[in-house]
Amino acid sequence: MVDPVAIVTLVVACIASLFMAWAIGAGSAGSTPFAPAVGANAISVMRAGFFVGLFAFLGAAIQGQNVSETVGRELIGDVTLFPAAAALALLIAAGLVAIGVFTGYPIATAFTVTGAVIGVGLGIGGDPAWTQWLIIALMWTLTPFAGGGMAYVTARILRSDFPERRAVPMLGAVVGLIVAYMDIAALGGPDGSSSIAGATADALVSITVLGVDLVGLATAVAIAGLCAVVIDRQMTANPVAGQRRFLLAMGALVAFSAGGSQVGLAIGPLLPLLEPQGIPMWAILVGGGLGLLIGSWTGAPRMIKAISQDYSSLGPRRSIAALIPSFAIAQVAVLLGVPVSFNEIVVSAIIGSGYAAGNAGVSRRKMLYTMLAWVGSLSLAIVLGYVIVVAFSATF
Repeated sequence: MVDPVAIVTLVVACIASLFMAWAIGAGSAGSTPFAPAVGANAISVMRAGFFVGLFAFLGAAIQGQNVSETVGRELIGDVTLFPAAAALALLIAAGLVAIGVFTGYPIATAFTVTGAVIGVGLGIGGDPAWTQWLIIALMWTLTPFAGGGMAYVTARILRSDFPERRAVPMLGAVVGLIVAYMDIAALGGPDGSSSIAGATADALVSITVLGVDLVGLATAVAIAGLCAVVIDRQMTANPVAGQRRFLLAMGALVAFSAGGSQVGLAIGPLLPLLEPQGIPMWAILVGGGLGLLIGSWTGAPRMIKAISQDYSSLGPRRSIAALIPSFAIAQVAVLLGVPVSFNEIVVSAIIGSGYAAGNAGVSRRKMLYTMLAWVGSLSLAIVLGYVIVVAFSATF
């Protein structure tokens, strides 16, 4: 016999998930990837919102599985979120993120969703997943230092006496290496995901020396070389235009990575509910990606302005310096299945590139308020999730 209450609750949970996806698309996934390019006047705010939605959708469909599994199954032990609990966690997180969208402050989505799922999970009797929590905490703690440090070094290279026409293609080669080793579900077959380099080695022949697959490495080097050659030709023909095209390409890659990471925050709590109903993972990812797409198109421009203009006066060099480490960190997070905040990644990279330029245009007051919002949103999400569940259980 079909339980109408369970069906209604499941529908509410799905609506909450779509609202969460919209909030993420309007916030971190939709605003941060192209914000440096907008700040460098390489693309308009509205066009940035349009393209970031498309690339975020592709990233969600292709790379969203790892983080979704972590959020849906690995944050709490010994319990599975039932529909009402999943809906509550998503509504708490989405509400906090929406507040950030409409006030102009980038609330860390990963903090709110993770905190809400943990709070609700503990409230229904789950056990702490200490190992997973430690991995996530380390990633969150190291991200500002890694992102800011890499952005600082990259910006210093671009501002040094080394010819910029040579430096930009070299950075393009580094990006090509990362692309070659990006984790892509479609390349792994039924047993898991793989990368372009890994899939090439599997399709040809695997030659391993000291734990390194030489065929995969050769593929990665070839992709890196191709990227360097293309960018070098662009920089030779027109240095300014070439630099801006590279900046836009980086924005697209970061938007793709944002979709792959952030969609798990929206649909992760639904996995234990939908997969037993026979709904495949790819369909769930596509649904979450559509939510990101709509959010990017309808709500991202406001946050793009906040990041690109309020945080720092960005030029093309500093923008490139901010996006390269953002892309690298995002791909590491996707590979590990760790939910991360794109606000934290990109804002810390913007700060690092800003200090390389003598701290020009960096608002310390804005940074302080943002960090307080991050910590506060995590704490508030945990407390709200736990208290509401416990209070409801005690009442009914």
